Amino acid sequence: MDFVQRTIDIARRNVEEGGRPFATVVVKDGKILAESPNKVAQTSDPTAHAEILAIRDACTRLGTEHLSGCTIYVLAHPCPMCLGSLYYCSPDEVVFLTQRDDYEPHYVDDRKYFELGTFYGEFAKDWRERRLPMRHEARDAAVEVYRAWQRRNGGERRVTGAPTAA
Repeated sequence: MDFVQRTIDIARRNVEEGGRPFATVVVKDGKILAESPNKVAQTSDPTAHAEILAIRDACTRLGTEHLSGCTIYVLAHPCPMCLGSLYYCSPDEVVFLTQRDDYEPHYVDDRKYFELGTFYGEFAKDWRERRLPMRHEARDAAVEVYRAWQRRNGGERRVTGAPTAA
């Protein structure tokens, strides 16, 4: 099966049905494990990006939060939210079919605090310097939640079985 074409077909169908031009296909062992179009317009959920939905489905099917052994096909270079999710689920590879320069003449998705062209620089700033107003309100009780988690997990700080950097 041509997974690249499948990704394009899902995105095209989503546009024809009134959705946004994005899709994701998760492949494991040469077979589609999960796939999804972007469903933000259909659900009014700003987190319903194709990558997020397909990752959720694939992880549920596998019973794990890790997608080691998978290749994930996406129509566009991932936004920061989706990129973070892709890093977190640790697939073997991500294949993206367009870059911002390819689709910008046809589609722009800028928001109040989010312009894709500048967001990666914004993300790298110290939280006090970001455009999105943020406030740190330190509480010892909040840190205690993490101590409780560590105690419950035999003193371990890492999630058991999580793929880590070599």
